[in-house]
Amino acid sequence: MVTMPRNPWYNPDKPHHTRSGFCNPPGSPTRPPLSAEVAREAAHFAGELLRLAGKNPLPPDHVLPEDEALNGYRAAGDQDKILWLGHASFLIQLDGVTLLTDPYLTDYASPLPSRSTKRLVPPAVAIARLPPVDCILVSHNHYDHLDTRALERLAARFGQAQVVVPLGLKSLLQKQGFSQVTELDWYADVKAASCRVTALPAIHMSRRGMFDLNKTLWCGFSLESEKRRIYFAGDTAYGPVFREIGDHFDGFDLGLVPIGAYQPRTLMSSVHTTPEEAVQIGEDIGARRLIGMHWGTIRLTTEPMMEPKERFLAANTHVPCGVLRIGETLTLF
Repeated sequence: MVTMPRNPWYNPDKPHHTRSGFCNPPGSPTRPPLSAEVAREAAHFAGELLRLAGKNPLPPDHVLPEDEALNGYRAAGDQDKILWLGHASFLIQLDGVTLLTDPYLTDYASPLPSRSTKRLVPPAVAIARLPPVDCILVSHNHYDHLDTRALERLAARFGQAQVVVPLGLKSLLQKQGFSQVTELDWYADVKAASCRVTALPAIHMSRRGMFDLNKTLWCGFSLESEKRRIYFAGDTAYGPVFREIGDHFDGFDLGLVPIGAYQPRTLMSSVHTTPEEAVQIGEDIGARRLIGMHWGTIRLTTEPMMEPKERFLAANTHVPCGVLRIGETLTLF
């Protein structure tokens, strides 16, 4: 008896499609099988997160004052530029189009308030003070990337903004109040005014509840204008798929890559890169410059909060690597 796939987008010719949802590209790292050792590691990890909850070792100058952040962004005028709002949230101006990535802009990365999921520092700019946004990109459905409380407020201000999401997330974004929502599979693209947005493979997972593991897709994005191409990794581990992305494109002017939330490796290597692996992604895709993200905002794992920055900047690579303060604007010349 042949059963119908529960994945409405299922295409048997696509290796990342399964009959029930989605999976990572061939050759990707996999989660360790459940064992007594893994269970002990997980229990220790949970205990460490509780012990560290609420402790904020970030330096005072890690976040710019909001007025200073806004003034720096405005001072760059009509030039292509990015402003780091914190975590994986960037305000990006590309060829006059303003894009907002993974807007986690409220206090908690969880369905209910919790001390262990509270952000340590505020977003650079409050939603009420953001400049007009043309396009919002959401890479996957985890709470530190798809923040429904923030999205509801964004829809109240920018309800006509174009929203681009991976397969399976359209209805959720429509429920937040957006009318123009496009779902993309990997390597599919859509125009956002004068820019082209392409969904790209990532090595991760999706889940918001108890029974929806990998029911929706996850992705990174290519953002392309006539003169510039930016890579936004979303959330990812490292694997051979990034060489495939490099073969697909003629390089990227800038790569925004995740450098935090990687310890312990037993539990995190299948979902998050180390700083050194983030650099390797940049080399694989042909990035001419890298900016680290997904660090210094919320404690998701147990590495020291400033270690991602230190390791990223110390990595042995020919690609220039940098980090921004939350609220800092980088002008792209």
